[in-house]
Amino acid sequence: MRGAAAGALLGGPLAGFAARAAHASPSSDGFDPVLGPVPDLRDGQVRLWLPDGFQYRSFHDTEAPVTLDDGTRLPGRHDGMAAFQGRDGSIVLVRNHEVNGPGAAFGPGTPYDAMARGGTTTVRVTKQGEVLESYTSLNGTQMNCSGGPMPWRSWITCEETVNGPDVGADFTGVPNTSLRQRHGFIFEVPASGQSDRQPITAAGRFAHESVAFDPREGDLYLTEDNFGFASGFYRYRPKRHPMRAGRLEDGGRLQMLAVRGMPNAELAAQQEPDARYRVEWVDIDDPAPSFPYTPGQPAPTTNDQALTHVGNQGRSLGAAHFSRLEGAVYEDGVVYFTSTQGGGAPEAGPGPIADGYGNGSGQIWAYHIRSRTLKLAYQSPGPDTLDLPDNITTSPRGTLVVCEDNVNDNYVRGLTRNGRLFNIALNRLRSSGGADRSNDEFAGSTFSPDGHTLFVNIQAGAGMTFAIWGPWKKIGV
Repeated sequence: MRGAAAGALLGGPLAGFAARAAHASPSSDGFDPVLGPVPDLRDGQVRLWLPDGFQYRSFHDTEAPVTLDDGTRLPGRHDGMAAFQGRDGSIVLVRNHEVNGPGAAFGPGTPYDAMARGGTTTVRVTKQGEVLESYTSLNGTQMNCSGGPMPWRSWITCEETVNGPDVGADFTGVPNTSLRQRHGFIFEVPASGQSDRQPITAAGRFAHESVAFDPREGDLYLTEDNFGFASGFYRYRPKRHPMRAGRLEDGGRLQMLAVRGMPNAELAAQQEPDARYRVEWVDIDDPAPSFPYTPGQPAPTTNDQALTHVGNQGRSLGAAHFSRLEGAVYEDGVVYFTSTQGGGAPEAGPGPIADGYGNGSGQIWAYHIRSRTLKLAYQSPGPDTLDLPDNITTSPRGTLVVCEDNVNDNYVRGLTRNGRLFNIALNRLRSSGGADRSNDEFAGSTFSPDGHTLFVNIQAGAGMTFAIWGPWKKIGV
């Protein structure tokens, strides 16, 4: 309920949001760097605008074919990513490729599904983005969107789909009959090795987006990005604490967030600046459904029915409605997560979003784990301030780093401890043919373990990765 546990909400790195949740403005306290064109150290082309004193190098630009050390042609659509310490001062990046549609799996080894084209690649680089090593680390998955880093040196990658031979065609209209496996799961990828390519089915079959891990309780918090339908915020509770097991195990319990005393609370709707709620968790009894089908024939279960099957179980028990949950990050007992199109007018029920609560410019929520309290951390007043927040991470100093995903200028923005918004990077990418690609989204922001370098992707058919470094402390990151 609103007004509960106010004292519990004063901690955390972004406590200052309490007074600014719906009144965002550019910073006026020294954290408002001016961006300007900076040449890419790879070839001198200007691809980003950055603050004074910053440099960058791009790599794995798939506008031209890129071959990994294992002989694989690098897929495009670079998305979620995590950075781990490598040998000799290098950085190991495990990176998603959000490739959809049936087709031959990339890379060597036995894929999870021989007819799915997504997965992850692992690349070892210097702090200045010079590539030292690269290889396939997971293949045969679909639409690997975001995920989350784990403290036992693994990346959990998420499939943002429910495609499979038992589900009808998705938004692309391409039949799923050639797929060999069900999709819509999460997979573990070790930082310096190969995934076992086994899905964690108990963590749900839905349009997964990202994962944040609570090292104290051993729980994973999961976001869902449903276009056109209400999305849910989930918790996966493994049977054994992953840090004791040394890995994430299947067979746990999936749950969904609900607001106490407010069944099916419309949290995607515009909120008051100090909105806060006491929450509870409802169990999902059928987290990994299989639907009836005849091999080689179109499945009778539609994609929309499959997309909402897991979430509808929670909503039947009162689970809350959000609009397109995407990035998530754990920091000091709090899970911050983005509602990319939250903050618009409410719409009754969990059905398709037409002119309803999917029209907001974005929200950022903070779930305080110990007090079981959910608080609105930030709500964009309009696209000119913050336009569709997506992937997020935190800097070593606690600043939240937010990637935008819109159809206009896309920024990487910072949100300081006292709730101030400022610019970190602006996409000014053009194709080799001169076409404007400034509306290509940023994704996968992650800092090197020592905080020296921010790695971030451009997620598009011709994806690429950037290494950015400079005086972070000077600009408040």
